[in-house]
Amino acid sequence: MRLQNDLPQPTTIHWHGVRVLNAMDGVPGVTQDPIPPGGSFTYRFVPKDAGTFWFHPHVRSAEQVERGLYGVLIVDDAETLPYSRDEVWVLDDWRLGSDGQVDPRFVTRHDLAHDGRWGQMVTVNGDAAQQLVVRPGERIRLRLVNTSNGRVYRPDFGSLEPRVIAVDGMYTARPLPIDGFELAPGNRLDLDIAIPADGAGRSYAIIDRFTRRPFTLATIRADGEPVSTPTFEAPSNPNVPGWDGAIERPVDVTYVLNAQRGGEHGIQWTINERPWGEHEVTELEGGRWVRVRFQNDSARLHPMHIHGQFFKVIARNGQPVDAPYFRDTVLLRGRETIDVGMVPIDWGRWMMHCHILEHAESGMMTEVEVAPPRDPETP
Repeated sequence: MRLQNDLPQPTTIHWHGVRVLNAMDGVPGVTQDPIPPGGSFTYRFVPKDAGTFWFHPHVRSAEQVERGLYGVLIVDDAETLPYSRDEVWVLDDWRLGSDGQVDPRFVTRHDLAHDGRWGQMVTVNGDAAQQLVVRPGERIRLRLVNTSNGRVYRPDFGSLEPRVIAVDGMYTARPLPIDGFELAPGNRLDLDIAIPADGAGRSYAIIDRFTRRPFTLATIRADGEPVSTPTFEAPSNPNVPGWDGAIERPVDVTYVLNAQRGGEHGIQWTINERPWGEHEVTELEGGRWVRVRFQNDSARLHPMHIHGQFFKVIARNGQPVDAPYFRDTVLLRGRETIDVGMVPIDWGRWMMHCHILEHAESGMMTEVEVAPPRDPETP
């Protein structure tokens, strides 16, 4: 895939959630030089996993992503399941000026002091009144992707009762109810939804309930003659490990998330009291299970994303969690501590950062270097 940069700014492509060779990860100053205006770069990789992924710049991300410079990447399974249809909903919000255009003030002090840039207009696939028309009885695979700079979504599908079959592109151990699932910036959810066969003429409002004022994200409307609902086992990953006793293992790495005075706007977000540029690289041995702790000492939200690796939440505030799925981004609330377990298997120097893009650009980024295993017998 060749990127031709016709922007007036340098840029790159980061393949969010796609396990690529480290040199293809799209991080300026770490895996490649930024692509200058008029320049080009060819990304070459073979996707290792099927699933729902996306891609976006890693240069001036808070502006370039906010202006809509991103895309969705769907990697199909070797054998596709007979869903009636496979749909993608891209969730985004836009801060508009009085002229109706994207507000050109980026990474402001207000955004840094809060949970990043939240816009007053929310869209699904660019439509503020998205409506999906389906036939009664259809069974749909609906892929949700949160591309917002800072906004978090908690979709409520009401009586449709979808089942979550994948988180961040990876199949869950079993289909799960959507209750309580949230999409922080960067997160994806794949849903299995059966439309009632007797639902002709009905509309189902999908309500976002993350904020104090719920609002309609989109609508699904059943229309036309009913069809037979496809019958098959929902996809799953029966090999998601339970990791019993993980909470009793020592913590290998702790990342403390906070802010300090400094930077262009008087606020710098930090990891272990160091902003990007002053950070220390964490070294991890590949192929070995590690326990990583994210300790949020601030009152703000921080969705933490690790490039090139997937992990499982094993504890929240010291209490064991048995999450039956892997993920690449996890949301921390204010003063919350989350422990994750992972086995790094892709070698190289990878970014780890808050996916509220304003927080990342003001310093909440660091690097993780995964070395090949010392034991040559390690798979």
